[in-house]
Amino acid sequence: MRRSIINDPDELIPQALEGLALSHPTLLELHAEHRFLTRKEPARNKVGLVSGGGSGHEPLHAGFVGTGMLDVAVAGAVFASPTALQVLEATRAADSGRGVVQIVKNYTGDVLNFRIAGEISGDDAIETEIVLVDDDLATETEDGGGPGRRGTAATVIVEKVCGAAAEEGATLAEVAEIGRRAAASARTMSLALSAGTHPGDEEPQFTLGDDEVELGVGIHGERAAQRVPFTDADGLTDMLLDPLLAELELGHGDMVLAIVNSLGSTYPLELNVVARALHHRLGEAGIEVSRSLVGPYVTSLDMHGVSITLMPLDDEMRRLWDAPVRTPALTW
Repeated sequence: MRRSIINDPDELIPQALEGLALSHPTLLELHAEHRFLTRKEPARNKVGLVSGGGSGHEPLHAGFVGTGMLDVAVAGAVFASPTALQVLEATRAADSGRGVVQIVKNYTGDVLNFRIAGEISGDDAIETEIVLVDDDLATETEDGGGPGRRGTAATVIVEKVCGAAAEEGATLAEVAEIGRRAAASARTMSLALSAGTHPGDEEPQFTLGDDEVELGVGIHGERAAQRVPFTDADGLTDMLLDPLLAELELGHGDMVLAIVNSLGSTYPLELNVVARALHHRLGEAGIEVSRSLVGPYVTSLDMHGVSITLMPLDDEMRRLWDAPVRTPALTW
């Protein structure tokens, strides 16, 4: 039986949000009624940024509220979209008169509720733009059918570069264009050695044999199209990098931003071994890892797994990535 450190499962999200706000009193303010967090000191005269989605992916999204990233993050239940009303109130809170960019991972509920909120916001004379993040290479379809690629760890990149552009005073259209360009060029692949377990549940979302790996798993525990034999860290890293390098057509002289991301219970020793393999593999191909993150940024409860995100870097994206940021989960 999987045990969790919780009180009442129905109060898990509001209590966790309260704990995060109490732990960062100079950065965050909790709006308990609609379950969203804002900057403690709201920004003025800039494009607002709001994002959110189901809980269980922490530190995404609330951990990225602050100077240089989000103005507001709104939280749904575990792996469930926030309601349109929550998103509407969060969008209103993000607006300082220059419009709001809504950064949305590509899942049906999130897309629907953010679009509804954006339409209603227009009645309040709040202009909005949606930036859809759809980086999960495992859900690429040849015919473009279905809901399309899922949104995963590239969301961190989009929130960061949009946040930097907004701080510089870019217009609503300019911030949205930067976010869309980042989303269009970033791709992610994930694998899991074991599934996550919902708080209060006794069983994980799926089970794997000791010699099996779920290759292409989703951040909500969505099953992958294939299971592959377990191997060592270098081999697992290659499984993730091979399709990414082919998709992005990266080659000698290219520069990338790389995120080696824990899906929940993967600990730093493991992540750093993957990061080592990534640097060596790309270096041998003449590809420079110009910027990187290694750690838990977009998790899936306690899933034991890892994802790799790659995005080619040009001068503008590197500048926006390097711009100052101060949030609970990302600061430089």
